[in-house]
Amino acid sequence: MTDQNGTSVEQIVEKVWLSIAERRLRPGVQLKEEQMAAIFNVSRARIRQALSTLQRDGLITIIPNRGAFVSKPSVEEARDVFFVRRTVERCVVERLCKGISKAEVKRLREHVAKERIANADDVTTDIIKLSGGFHLLLAETVGSDFLFATMRDLIARSSLITAVYRNTNRFNCGPDEHAEIVEAIVGNDVNKASHLMAHHLEHVESELDLTEIRDLSHDLRAALA
Repeated sequence: MTDQNGTSVEQIVEKVWLSIAERRLRPGVQLKEEQMAAIFNVSRARIRQALSTLQRDGLITIIPNRGAFVSKPSVEEARDVFFVRRTVERCVVERLCKGISKAEVKRLREHVAKERIANADDVTTDIIKLSGGFHLLLAETVGSDFLFATMRDLIARSSLITAVYRNTNRFNCGPDEHAEIVEAIVGNDVNKASHLMAHHLEHVESELDLTEIRDLSHDLRAALA
């Protein structure tokens, strides 16, 4: 989905998300179609497609007759999202502990291996994608469309929350804790897997400063350049 001289919808979505995740775009900043079209050298129709995807992922809010804005999660919403994640992800690991194939185990371990490489090389884009991708892969492995769709929404929202509120310059949803969760699932140890997941999410949430939205950039061109 790329014009001869333009940027694909997927690339635009990734650039906007990374700008939010790296705290170069602040919540509430307007994503103006005309300006974005000039930045990415594409039509406004292409930008509208990208904005539609970002809205679906909960990263932006489109207000009729006003435009698209980076979503502004409240502190209450942040706490609610992580509360729901703890509940849903406990359900996910409990389901997986009841039975998981060798092929699925291999896929999970390979994902963790990719996370380790990204962390060792300090590749921010890959760290962000793979970190949330691990949790999404767990939900996908369960085989429930409902759980997968629920986790996809929760991960998108919690990624935005983490980008806005995290109290460190690094994402610390690390591969070591993910690896421990995988091995507990492989061992069919429901109590251990549930405990490790709860501890892991508490660790991620503990790195958030749920007091205020930080003053990120208002400059769309500077953030997306």
